Amino acid sequence: MKPIHYLNGQPESREQLSHEYDTSKDRRYEPLDIREIDWNRICWEKRKLKSSPSAAPAYWDKRAPAFARNSSKSDYSVKFLRLLEVKPHWTLLDVGCAAGTLAIPLAERVKQITALDISGTMLSLLQERSRKLNITTIQTVQGAWEDDWNALGIGEHDVALASRSLITEDFESALEKLNKAARKRVYVSTIVGDGPHDRRIFRALGRDLNPGPDYIYLCNLLYRMGIRANVNFITYQERNTYESHEDAFTLLSSKMEVSAPEEANILQAFLKEHLVCKDGKWMMSYPRRICWAVIWWDKE
Repeated sequence: MKPIHYLNGQPESREQLSHEYDTSKDRRYEPLDIREIDWNRICWEKRKLKSSPSAAPAYWDKRAPAFARNSSKSDYSVKFLRLLEVKPHWTLLDVGCAAGTLAIPLAERVKQITALDISGTMLSLLQERSRKLNITTIQTVQGAWEDDWNALGIGEHDVALASRSLITEDFESALEKLNKAARKRVYVSTIVGDGPHDRRIFRALGRDLNPGPDYIYLCNLLYRMGIRANVNFITYQERNTYESHEDAFTLLSSKMEVSAPEEANILQAFLKEHLVCKDGKWMMSYPRRICWAVIWWDKE
């Protein structure tokens, strides 16, 4: 257990602390009430330090094909779906739906899905996948957290979820929109620790890794908002696969916005050292353990 740090120096013993508390007339101690902390601002301050931009539509347009390709390979969607308790007659809002990571497998489990995303390319890929699978229960809407959802025609749904997509400047407003859009339940998943980021690549490039606000910040914000949320965790090992060294370089350099020749050379050298071929696919020589928090609450 880490020691407690005091603002005015650390007492040598419990007796000294008690004595100082009883005898000091000038010092007043008031316990901190976390409901008085501006957690929304703290989340935004942490968000500004985030290593990848991940907010502009063009960034996600560029990454859309990789998302569509890898969405079916991750254990994340399987484990997330196990946590949902949706009913066949329910309607569902999927905010930050990407290329259908959850919307596609959920389509046969619920009555109707509204899939909202900031990236037009993501939505085009989702529509294409839906046509191939003869799915007619997914309605796509292009929009952002900051948009007027009434103007977008979002409306109310039985369940609202934001899976790994709470990317905004105003977290409290986004959570309020989700809460308002749901009649029965809300799900939000977000990072724990490093999340999906590969710290080894950041270190090789000489960059600091700042994943942004993780789940405990959102839990505190929800508590301040008067929402009693539950938390589950999804943990799995991940090794993304690539068609070739060049494919890996293209995808990773796009994800990390590598443009300088020096960084490109470093990434090439890193991949040469760590990419291995297995069953005709290329992957990193090391697995990464990834953890996500699924925060949910019932409207009742």
